[in-house]
Amino acid sequence: MTTSPAVADVPNKSVSFEGTSYTIQELGDDSFTVLVKGVPVGRIVYTFGAANGVPEGDAASEDTLYAIAEAWFTATAE
Repeated sequence: MTTSPAVADVPNKSVSFEGTSYTIQELGDDSFTVLVKGVPVGRIVYTFGAANGVPEGDAASEDTLYAIAEAWFTATAE
């Protein structure tokens, strides 16, 4: 089974992955909260040249947040 890649929509501050739209809310430099329908599901950060995802609860896995982080930071790279 092949999973479609996460797709970032920078102007709308969102990432779509596996049929879910995740809203990206900035916390600080290279640090963001990931929300689904206004509820935080985790955080994504870019540190030491790597994208990372940290879940908050069971709503999104670490793998899902990693895919979201990779898509977001790739799309927003300068």
